[in-house]
Amino acid sequence: MNAHGQILVADDDAAIRTVLNQALSRVGHDVRITSNAATLWRWVSAGDGDLVITDVVMPDENAFDMLPRIKKIRPDLPVIVMSAQNTFMTAIRASERGAYEYLPKPFDLTELLNIVGRALAEPRGGSRDIRAEEQPESMPLVGRSPAMQDIYRVLARLMQTDLTVMISGESGTGKELVARALHEYGRRRNGPFVAINMAAIPRDLIESELFGHEKGAFTGAQARSTGRFEQADGGTLFLDEIGDMPMEAQTRLLRVLQQGEYTTVGGRMPIRTDVRIVAATNKDLRALINQGLFREDLFYRLNVVPLRLPPLRERSEDIPDLVRHFFRQVEREGLQPKRIAAGGIDLMKRYLWPGNVRELENLVRRLAALYPQDEISREIIETELKTGDRPGSGGDGLPSDDIAIGQAVERYLQGYFASFGRDLPPAGLYQRILAEVEYPLVLASMTATRGNQIKAAELLGLNRNTLRKKIRELGVSVYRGSRQD
Repeated sequence: MNAHGQILVADDDAAIRTVLNQALSRVGHDVRITSNAATLWRWVSAGDGDLVITDVVMPDENAFDMLPRIKKIRPDLPVIVMSAQNTFMTAIRASERGAYEYLPKPFDLTELLNIVGRALAEPRGGSRDIRAEEQPESMPLVGRSPAMQDIYRVLARLMQTDLTVMISGESGTGKELVARALHEYGRRRNGPFVAINMAAIPRDLIESELFGHEKGAFTGAQARSTGRFEQADGGTLFLDEIGDMPMEAQTRLLRVLQQGEYTTVGGRMPIRTDVRIVAATNKDLRALINQGLFREDLFYRLNVVPLRLPPLRERSEDIPDLVRHFFRQVEREGLQPKRIAAGGIDLMKRYLWPGNVRELENLVRRLAALYPQDEISREIIETELKTGDRPGSGGDGLPSDDIAIGQAVERYLQGYFASFGRDLPPAGLYQRILAEVEYPLVLASMTATRGNQIKAAELLGLNRNTLRKKIRELGVSVYRGSRQD
């Protein structure tokens, strides 16, 4: 049962005032409504109200300018802010200035009532940390879709904490961008942001990269080297593609998370560390746990706050904003301003974007560089995407009637390859299906033979040189245990 109280509502939209008044009164709250910030401030100054609901943009004052004053005289008064300017920076500013919650317009009335009840029921005591300095106007994350609004609100809550975050999502969804936003808009912003991609480092060097090594620790270690933990001290360490971390390094990482200290490779003295960990993966870590490839206890240490980034196909309504954002970027780099015809935007919204936001950014850059006209036509977009409604043809040479089937196959293959931490091969449909069959066969044979290419080739009925070529072409991560070849 929600606690009842006096609610102060400020919004210059009469319809919203009416809806809130009726909904809040119906569940037992005493509601006072106003259309301006001055009246709201007078009520708050007089000590009225147990909770405030206010729009950001008011005719006489911006709520963000008023929030610090409210928190100064009434630090325990919860304030819920609403805004039609549904951007990442709006959510951040609401959190930074001490708002209890931020809701994008149009809002879900049931959700709002739940938030009100929770705010009134919580014991009051102490205000949030509010930074006085202004935030930059840059927009690290773009999108107004419901999926992105959920992301913004979670990020806003996490900014002033050191909680470990696990970001999951397909390749190209912007996992590192989110990690940087957590750092640059959080309380560790003055410290370093250090990123390491587990998939890009040889497995036998990962521990040295993470923790550093002493002189003579191994062959070739001619001098002491600092690791990423030491480099990130006081800031944020982003562990990308965490699913590719070998078990030995997982054990050492778990110790750091449990005890807050580590030793360098070849070192004996423990070193204290003060870093915030943000990890990311495009793999199913629970599946890796079941396969014995990822420690369950480490998963729970890293997965304190799980954050899933939606693929672009699930938020296609954000494409116009993203296109404008990327065009502004290329303009700052010296290219001429462009726009895309409405028909072209419609095509882009229907496209599945297997490469997600990264693929969209690359397309915008290509359009800006290669086409001199100010407006990019639908035909150009159709050609670039190699899909569309032209009679007799579709993506990958499929008949137009079969485009939906082809896209469904694309989506399946994309998810399949993502489960192995790999991008969809940039080839035709036949080659992709062939690669789908070949990759697990080669991987399984190499795992079963502990990396012995001679035995693996015999098992598959292939020439050894052919197997080596397949390993290279398919990007198979070869087992790095003892070998007999």
